[in-house]
Formats: sequence, C-alpha cells, structure tokens
Amino acid sequence: MKRLLAYFMLVCMLSVFFEATHNPPCEAAEKKSDKEAAVREVYDFIKGCNNYYLATVEGDQPHVRPFGSLAIFEGKIYFQTGKVKSVSKQISVNPKIEICAFDNKGKWVRVQAIAVNDDRRAAKQFLIDTMPGLEKMYSADDDNTQVLYLKDATAVFYSFTEEKPKVIKF
Repeated sequence: MKRLLAYFMLVCMLSVFFEATHNPPCEAAEKKSDKEAAVREVYDFIKGCNNYYLATVEGDQPHVRPFGSLAIFEGKIYFQTGKVKSVSKQISVNPKIEICAFDNKGKWVRVQAIAVNDDRRAAKQFLIDTMPGLEKMYSADDDNTQVLYLKDATAVFYSFTEEKPKVIKF
C-alpha cells in the first residue's frame, strides 16, 4: 500500500512538473496581457482620432470610406456596418481590409487585418449600446446590422518626427 501511495505521489508530482514546464501559467497570462495591451493601444489611438478610414477591395479597385464605429468586445476590436452597404458586400468577397487613422499631430496608424463577421446578438447589441446614435439606424435584431472584428492584425504606427515605425501584431 505504501509503495502504491508513493507511486501515485510520484505520478502526480511528475504531471505537475510537466504541466508547469510545458504550459507555464505566468507565460500564458503574460501573452494574454500583451495581446490585451496591444489591442488597447491600437483601439485608443484610433478612437482618439474620432474617425478612421476603412479600405476594401472590389475586383482590382480599392474603396476607402470614413468610419466612426469602433469598440473592444471580448478582447477584440470590432466595427459595425450595414449588410446592405457596399463595404459589407466587398468584405464578404474579400475579408482583407486596411484601416488608417490620423491624429492631426503628425502621427497615424495603418492596420491590416482580416475582418471576421460576428453574427451573435450580444456582439451587435454591445456595439449599438457603446456608440450613441447607432440605435437610430440599427438594431441587434434587424437583418441589416453587421459587426465584424479584426483578426490577424498588424498595426504600424508612423510619425513625421520619429524615424522608425512601431509595429504591433494582435
């Protein structure tokens, strides 16, 4: 019985050791924290610009338009549009987008990403609740409201006064 108990304790200690060396909890928390900080930095800059420009492609023709809707939901940057709009149709064919925002102080950011549709009511309602004015045109329950989040994003911050751009991936 003592031998069985010792064997059991050895197996438990080895499994704890294996888990700690292959999945350190601090490393996982640090990665999540780094990603959250990256998302927040990009979001804060764009939001501070009030408006940003979203580019899509239709065939071989780029299309750029101003946007204002932007929120962080479940740790991701989201934006909102209407499914009847050209931008929605263009993203459904080619989800690669680019966002550009300029702060009028000589700094700007360009964000390349994949726009991923999130059709959940909770996501739609969050964006509508976060941005006053959207509720006049959209509802979480209508067939037109579309919310999308940025996936595999690379943000490059530029400045007229700094030599090297800052790159953030999230």
